[in-house]
Amino acid sequence: MKAVIMAGGQGTRLRSISEDLPKPMVPVLGKPILQYQIEGLRENGITDITIMTGYKAEAISGYFGDGSGFGVDISYVNEEHPMGTAGALYFLRGRIKEDFLLLMGDLMMSVDFERFMDFHRLHGGLVTLLVHPNAHPYDSDVILTDRSLSVSDFTEDKCGLGREPEFREPSGLVTGVLSKNAERSAPYHNMVNSGVYALSARVLDLIPKPEGLKKTDLDKDIIRPLIAEDKVYAFHSTEYIKDMGTPERYEAVTRDLESGLIEARNLKNRQKCIFLDRDGTINEYLGLLRRPEELRLMGGVPEAIRLINDSEYLAIVVTNQPVIARGDISFEELDLIHAKLETELGKEGAYLDDIFFCPHHPDSGFESEVRELKFRCVCRKPGTGMIDQAAKRYNIDLESSYMIGDMTMDVLCGKNAGLRTVLLETGKGGSDGIYEVEPDMIAPDLLTAVRRILGRE
Repeated sequence: MKAVIMAGGQGTRLRSISEDLPKPMVPVLGKPILQYQIEGLRENGITDITIMTGYKAEAISGYFGDGSGFGVDISYVNEEHPMGTAGALYFLRGRIKEDFLLLMGDLMMSVDFERFMDFHRLHGGLVTLLVHPNAHPYDSDVILTDRSLSVSDFTEDKCGLGREPEFREPSGLVTGVLSKNAERSAPYHNMVNSGVYALSARVLDLIPKPEGLKKTDLDKDIIRPLIAEDKVYAFHSTEYIKDMGTPERYEAVTRDLESGLIEARNLKNRQKCIFLDRDGTINEYLGLLRRPEELRLMGGVPEAIRLINDSEYLAIVVTNQPVIARGDISFEELDLIHAKLETELGKEGAYLDDIFFCPHHPDSGFESEVRELKFRCVCRKPGTGMIDQAAKRYNIDLESSYMIGDMTMDVLCGKNAGLRTVLLETGKGGSDGIYEVEPDMIAPDLLTAVRRILGRE
């Protein structure tokens, strides 16, 4: 498989650090960003690399040469003048005849590219975006995907007792983009384009021949028209991918590299996770939450989740939502509530890596109930189905992970899954009294619990 790296940027905002180097050549702990990318590709078995150069191209070609000194084979395409993020790709027509990776050259990352490309090939789109939540979705282009779920995705033959849960994986079909400069009047899911792409070679045929100083933008001129044709997919990853566009981000990435966080987040490695209940743990407990506008974050929650985001732990919600089985809300309405949750956290610089929910309820007798969802399932806490599915999807080491919630049901769920457990005094505060079980820790709130787990208290 081939990889193409866009490395023509100037890095004007990094002048205090870069000393007029091309942005991909800015050193981090003594090594250029671009070298980390090349080494990451090589570790994934990808050694055929084309670098698209522009500003001070000789600084790049002079350092890497033909790539033999780095265990890869490098060729170059140089822009005489800036052609946009896609313009120079025109010159790869005929040179690339299969699916390939495209990386922006200012990114520090550690990614399991094999997992990403498997998803791309499975779905058969022309373009697959690697997307992830970030700490500033409000000033990023947010990717919208088909999130439709129905009763048929949660029937007893998929989630009944004695079965391994078969939750439907999101299709990832991209339906639109919320531009960072556009007004956003509705809640949205925190899912941002990372700058890593899988492209079919057929995409190269869509790029116009460069003429004069005209630029071609990959996202706006090539990908967005393909979205309308259902040819673009999004692969959701929790892996570390950050750009180095400002001195502040440069310093953050340097710290993360020194701590080992960047490599630890690669999904080839076993992950640690802090599983979180939702109602009474993250947002105020209302009994039944039916509308997005009813959701309110509790004090200290954004800071707690920011601490998780900056650590080696994932932050994943697992929540019982019997309101669907009872007929109180629909799948679409629950999705809006979760979009509201992600939007509010995003405003505070925090994000969730994923949300898993159980729509079932074992007892019948509700006026508007959905009978197909009224059975005893493997996913409703204290069952472990949601945690099992998350562990499978994100390669989670359960013995090194935690479950935090406000009910004894959460504690028992965690213990059933082999997690360490924390009972909060918020929400129900353990007063549900359903199960006689001792948590590993009792904490007054989520922020205190997270600080203790991370050794910050």
